Amino acid sequence: MASCHDTIIVLDFGSQYTQLIARRIRESHVHSVILPSSASLETIQANRPKGIILSGGPASVTNVGRPEWSTAIMKEGVPILGICYGMQLMAQSMGGRVGRAKHREFGRAGLLVQDGSDLFKGLAVKSPFSVWMSHGDRIETLPLGFKAIARTANSPIAAMKLVNRQRRFYGLQFHPEVAHTTHGSRILKNFVRHICGARPTWTMGSFLHDSIDQIREQVGKGKVLCALSGGVDSTVAAAMTHRAVGKQLTCVFIDNGVMRKQEAKQLKQVFRAFHFNCRMVDASEEFLRALGGTTDPEKKRKIIGRQFIKAFEREARNIGNVRYLVQGTLYPDVIESVSHKGPSATIKSHHNVGGLPARMKLRLAEPLRELFKDEVRLLGKELGLPNDVVYRHPFPGPGLAIRILGAVTPARLAMLREADAVFIYELKAQGLYGKTWQAFAVLLPVRTVGVMGDQRTYEHVIGLRAVTSVDGMTADWAPLPQSFLAHVANRIINEVPGVNRVVYDISSKPPSTIEWE
Repeated sequence: MASCHDTIIVLDFGSQYTQLIARRIRESHVHSVILPSSASLETIQANRPKGIILSGGPASVTNVGRPEWSTAIMKEGVPILGICYGMQLMAQSMGGRVGRAKHREFGRAGLLVQDGSDLFKGLAVKSPFSVWMSHGDRIETLPLGFKAIARTANSPIAAMKLVNRQRRFYGLQFHPEVAHTTHGSRILKNFVRHICGARPTWTMGSFLHDSIDQIREQVGKGKVLCALSGGVDSTVAAAMTHRAVGKQLTCVFIDNGVMRKQEAKQLKQVFRAFHFNCRMVDASEEFLRALGGTTDPEKKRKIIGRQFIKAFEREARNIGNVRYLVQGTLYPDVIESVSHKGPSATIKSHHNVGGLPARMKLRLAEPLRELFKDEVRLLGKELGLPNDVVYRHPFPGPGLAIRILGAVTPARLAMLREADAVFIYELKAQGLYGKTWQAFAVLLPVRTVGVMGDQRTYEHVIGLRAVTSVDGMTADWAPLPQSFLAHVANRIINEVPGVNRVVYDISSKPPSTIEWE
């Protein structure tokens, strides 16, 4: 797909942030490919990499059964950068010694650079700057020929390099890919562009061009069905697929009964502006019946995932000769749901990934699977989609079913819909919608005592959640004005029957997730 671009390979050792490394590389306009840590030398050579990055991971290099790699890669003459676990593995593979750190480092640390060339070229390095640490091991003895080029208070070897012009090997104990590391993007850019010499030819336009060719090659001449929800992910996937295969595509919107207030009606008007064939299907009764009294969030997600596939397979039979189902799956969905390229941990099963049935009659096509939300928005702009679609807040496929903590019932759905509608309306009215990445209401599984009209009440609690983020992998709670929150809470309590208390969620991701279930 990217034969005309220089490529950096990222070997995945199980880090939750492996794709962030790939994304930072793409921000430097260089193509990147993620391969499992177990990739063979032949597979790596086939990609003709200009450089290789070894990701972090949850394992310890001192443990039996740790993720390994083909050390023959080190003889290829290609620059290699190890990050966290990757640095420790490189050091151990070359004769260094790794042991448990006396003081584990998690979170921010001050990095003092000792060698301002190469990785730290062009940075103001006379005083310490913030980096993000996440490790329990550390390098105790460097391999022969290496030297320390940066340190922190707890890590004397926080960065290293091999002093050898023919073998350009580097290691970072911290994570340059996360936003918390000052100069992190510049450090990676120095490796990719300065050390590896990769040309900056990869853009969102080139990704679109290459993806269209890939979609055509994948689906051939058969008919294609696209799961269209109205969100930016599925809409961009639909627009890109339509550009690739034209009339072979039929988009299907399934009303699953757990949508927001009047959402199906509003989306029907939005879809009219698009030029592709679109069907609207009301399957709300069968979804709610399948959910029954289910309270476990993982079970809810899996039930909804299976019901979606049943509905799409039914529509495919009605259309006839449909072989592929297009989904707007993004990388955060994948990395939280399944172990994707490497041995990463499952956080929760997204309905369109971990919630899918084991056997499906339709083959999946997921052209956005390697992208983050902000990249999809850029792709939407490249496709010419309107701003109200491109910058729409994310909405989960399981919908309000995972924003109702506990059983999903028509009465509880009605209560949450009204509260959520008030919150979103006020965010837009006060110019705050565009300043938050995602915002929504949650119906909590508790009731509290209140006083309304001089009488005791025992009613439900609504939680409000608003976050700021770039890619959804990390997020901070949005510091909305107190006067705004007071106004919204007052409206919800006065206007939504059954609610007598409103709370605001001030948790970040991590340790919390953005959704409550």
